[in-house]
Amino acid sequence: MPYLIDGHNLIPKLGLRLDNPDDEMELVRFLQDFVRIKRQPVEVYFDGAPAGAAGTRKLGTVKAHFIPLTRTADSAIRARLESMGKAAKNWTVVSSDREVQGAAKVNGAAALSAEGFVKLLRAALASGSKTEAEEKQVSPKEVDEWLKIFGGKE
Repeated sequence: MPYLIDGHNLIPKLGLRLDNPDDEMELVRFLQDFVRIKRQPVEVYFDGAPAGAAGTRKLGTVKAHFIPLTRTADSAIRARLESMGKAAKNWTVVSSDREVQGAAKVNGAAALSAEGFVKLLRAALASGSKTEAEEKQVSPKEVDEWLKIFGGKE
């Protein structure tokens, strides 16, 4: 199931610091690994973007929405859910904010607390800790099978 994430709500739950100027990119890196392992789309919302920094960016496999100071991530998530119509039921909203969770439920989406998502994220990262090189390795049995198929020597 794809996820809409209240970024600044999730950051401290992961043990990251909101006063760190790179906190948003640190979270995005965690989310990129999560997407790679779980193969589920993720959109993350960060409010408080200064003038000129607001907007949506594709950061690898993660779509990040930087919401201007005149709005909140909460209102942007609510608007995104409303724009989805009935398709919102296919999404999970990640936030411990009761108002955001309420907006998810009103629009038919699932709601997951930030703490619950951290558990899911850590489990995914632990299970998917293989490197790409390890994932691409071919076993001796697979080599034998390929040699039989393509007429190589055994």
